[in-house]
Order: sequence, then structure tokens, then C-alpha cells
Amino acid sequence: QVHVVESGGGLVQTGGSLKLSCAVSGGAFRSYNMGWFRRSAAGQERDFVASINWNGATTQYADFVNHRFIISRDNAEKMVYLEMNNLNIEDTAVYYCAAGLTGWNTLFGYDHWGQGTQVTVSS
Repeated sequence: QVHVVESGGGLVQTGGSLKLSCAVSGGAFRSYNMGWFRRSAAGQERDFVASINWNGATTQYADFVNHRFIISRDNAEKMVYLEMNNLNIEDTAVYYCAAGLTGWNTLFGYDHWGQGTQVTVSS
């Protein structure tokens, strides 16, 4: 059984920073691509934010990230991180971490999801 648990969300002011963490237990973490997605209060879908391949050599970001976020992973600790800088109100959302052998920049291919962590950016 694979478990994915996000943490690190919270309330931050515009221009501030947060670092989200994602802990994965069970499964073959070193084989998984890992992704971060988000869903705003008004959104019906989870939008792609960032992904990192199994060994951390390749990453991809959504256009709206605009060089503000950094995704990283620690295979020894089975952790994935999303460092978010220069946050704005539009970044307010529930952020989800996902693991999958074939997942990349869409929902498809991610088999294991966390429950999400709320990020709220205030003016």
C-alpha cells in the first residue's frame, strides 16, 4: 500500500514563500515520477504545477509558475518538495502530491495521491 502525505501548507502574505513537503511510504519510490497539482476553490480540476522524474534529473513546470517554484526530491528519505516563492493570491489552492510510474504533466499516470494541503495567500 502506497501512502502519500503532504504538509507545509498555510497562510502567507503576497510575495511570501512556503515550502511544501510530500512523504511517500510503501511502493517503489525510486521508480516513481512525482508531481504537484493544485485545485483552487473555484476550480473543478486539479491543475498541473510541477513534476520531477524518478532520479531528479528532469523537471517540468506549468507556465504560471514563471520561475517562482522549485520541485526537488530526496530518494533516500522518500520525500518530494515544492519550494514556492513570490506567492500571489492566484496561488491560493489545495496542493496535491502524486506518485506514478508514468505520470508527468497531466493527471494521467499518477496512481497515488495525497489528501492535499491548503495554501492561502492573502493581500
